[in-house]
Amino acid sequence: MWCRMNVVQRNVRIYSETTPGELATTSHPARKWPISYQSIEFVAPLCDAFIILATGIVSGAIYNFSMIGELTDPTRHAGAAAVITALFVSLMKSRELYVPSELLALKTQIKNVAIVWATVFLFLASVAFALKIGATFSRGTTVVFGITGLGTLIAERLLWHHLLKGGLAGRKFSGRSAVLITDGDTTRRSALVELLTRHGYSLRNCFILPDPRFKSRREDEITRQIVAYVRGSDIEEVVVSTDLNHWSGLDRLFSALRILPLPVRFIPVGAASDILKRPSHMVGEAICFELHRGPLNMMERAAKRTLDVLGAGLGLFLLLPLFMITAIAIKFDSPGPILFRQRRCGFNGKPFQIVKFRTMSVLEDGDTIRQAKRGDDRVTRVGRWLRHTSIDELPQLWNVLQGSMSLIGPRPHAIAHDNQFEKIARNYAFRHHVKPGLTGWAQVNGCRGPTPTAADVRRRVELDLWYIDHWSFGLDFVILLRTFVELIRGNNAY
Repeated sequence: MWCRMNVVQRNVRIYSETTPGELATTSHPARKWPISYQSIEFVAPLCDAFIILATGIVSGAIYNFSMIGELTDPTRHAGAAAVITALFVSLMKSRELYVPSELLALKTQIKNVAIVWATVFLFLASVAFALKIGATFSRGTTVVFGITGLGTLIAERLLWHHLLKGGLAGRKFSGRSAVLITDGDTTRRSALVELLTRHGYSLRNCFILPDPRFKSRREDEITRQIVAYVRGSDIEEVVVSTDLNHWSGLDRLFSALRILPLPVRFIPVGAASDILKRPSHMVGEAICFELHRGPLNMMERAAKRTLDVLGAGLGLFLLLPLFMITAIAIKFDSPGPILFRQRRCGFNGKPFQIVKFRTMSVLEDGDTIRQAKRGDDRVTRVGRWLRHTSIDELPQLWNVLQGSMSLIGPRPHAIAHDNQFEKIARNYAFRHHVKPGLTGWAQVNGCRGPTPTAADVRRRVELDLWYIDHWSFGLDFVILLRTFVELIRGNNAY
């Protein structure tokens, strides 16, 4: 059985089956933009290049005219702008930030543009300093270019976001004329037609493949019908979409379609499609799909570890006088050791001993540990002040230097609490995919201190997992800055 979708004058028919043999149609205007959805990935970097070059030349001309009253040679500014253009566009392209789906993610796109722009300027500034050619370039022109260039690129992202949303909603993108070959799933077929037409495809026909569970001659007959329909027509592309479980029939179909001098695209659906979305690489002659990756790759772990060592080492050195004063205060305030050690779970569930300044009259580290609460009588006088200012946490810089912790990451809980929280929060153990931190995304988002309710536990876990999935140096820097704000506020610190 096969059904046909005709393009009548300027209308595209989109159907969904309501009852057997019944089709519902919806018409959309055929007036299109002279650009396809797929070509955005090639047009966007050209727009960036033009904007950066134009902004560099205009910024230099305006600044020099305002300062010395005359226009300088524009080729000088164009040369510097060309270098910045090449670096910026290359970095954006290498990170696949010109893909339409990335341009639609406005907040992420603006953040990435700012990071790449700043990276390019810092790199060129370092090169100029190393080569001792910094005096060749006007600082004022560079500052003006940096600010106006970034502002213009962000404005361009706002425009792209508006155009892409409007183009998809109104089916404005032009595209190839195509035929769709799919299975008998009505809901999935309707969704495919909607998806393809929204992204610019002009669907001329829809062929329904027979159920592969029943061997029949209809499969070969439909294949012949498809080839006969496409040959000699103005069809530019063939799109096949069905479950990979039907591969035996698909293999024969693809072999038959090779006679056509047209691209044949395959959109997998079903369980196998999830695997094909995963990153892949070759192992010899075999293709390997990455079903689950570590949160950070080797380079990212090395860079984060470098930052931890430098930060923790510098912190321990600068805070040594404060440590000595705190130790003396603890010793005179109450009997007991200066430092408190407790077992915690680290990366991959590996246990370690966390080090803190002692703030209580007890040293709990068993199967049952009572969380601190407001007005807790176990907290000493000095300990109350240490907990409020979070000075009691600073010895954990030694844990960071040792490698059992990181400056930024999910806060480690006592092993007794881990066992309890795993029963409350789904995916709680995923927090151990990275090293625990001295501070974290949960702490700067209001989840500092104890977790008295199940809702508090789930909220903290949700924030910790978000951090793991979205880690970046920029995010770590933001968390560090916001940590100082939280320390000043002192909320939930008791």
